[in-house]
Amino acid sequence: MRPAFKILTACALLSALSATPLAAREIAPGDQVKAMTRGVNVLGYDPLWRDPAKARFQMRHFKTIKDGGFDAVRVNLHAFSHMDADNQLDPAWLKTLDQVVEAALAQKLTVILDEHNFGDCGNDPATCKPKLTAFWKQIGERYKDAPDGVVFELLNEPNKALTDELWNAWVAELLPVVRATNPTRNVIIGPAFWNNIDHLKQLDLPEGDRHLIATVHYYLPMAFTHQGAPWNPDTPKLGVTWGTQAERQRMKADFDGVQAWAKAHDRPMLLGEFGAYDKGDMASRAAYTAAAAREAEARGWAWAYWQFDSDFIVYDINKDAWVEPIHEALVPK
Repeated sequence: MRPAFKILTACALLSALSATPLAAREIAPGDQVKAMTRGVNVLGYDPLWRDPAKARFQMRHFKTIKDGGFDAVRVNLHAFSHMDADNQLDPAWLKTLDQVVEAALAQKLTVILDEHNFGDCGNDPATCKPKLTAFWKQIGERYKDAPDGVVFELLNEPNKALTDELWNAWVAELLPVVRATNPTRNVIIGPAFWNNIDHLKQLDLPEGDRHLIATVHYYLPMAFTHQGAPWNPDTPKLGVTWGTQAERQRMKADFDGVQAWAKAHDRPMLLGEFGAYDKGDMASRAAYTAAAAREAEARGWAWAYWQFDSDFIVYDINKDAWVEPIHEALVPK
């Protein structure tokens, strides 16, 4: 199936892009980061991908996000379950993805296409690799003529058996797959061990590729940010607060370490995920969220809050309203 951007008379899309050419143009990764300063993760676990009629997230929510002061969406794609035995993506799934991309671009939002099958890849790299390679070959071809507001992210949170060394080797093999069709599109890559800041120094990005954006995720301290999360048995204790001077200084020091790496390697940064789970008290969650967003902004990074819907939420879809303390922490009035 030909890319929607090549077969569509896309009046709405062209209007949204204004003077921006339809074909991708070269944009420096630092300028890309400036354009997507404030972002939010969307659509990872939405029924939309299986049955659009049951979608919680509606295309109108992209306007809500834009009007809410955000510049970008990080679209979490669990694509492996939408592949056939030959690792070909389901045409219906691709059609839905086209609609998502078009609707987000129409609101002048940067769209990060984040391949999010981190569990599959961490647990079984050998099975993951051909799927991940096939994904980027197909997505690269489909969106090769998309505007520069579409950014690729190779893989969310490499982990477990997908070690630092193995992940570096994969990056060296996956990037040429993308570059075959998208030679100058900006690509986001983070370190192994769940995009952990402490593994950034092990990340080996090809020096000659200057269209890369580095990313890390930040949820420290886990005892606070993941308290009561049922998928994380290491943080069962509730009532953990955050906001002391020492805790704020720890965050600053952690971000300073990332900034030192970014400057040494001349790579712009995306804080691709951060936030605190819903079981924490709201005052602490808002304080933590605001502190992380402001620390990222102060260093010239872009950020993407985890997440719009499901949990850690900034928007209550059932009430059709922002969760005001979190929203204001992210986008101060």
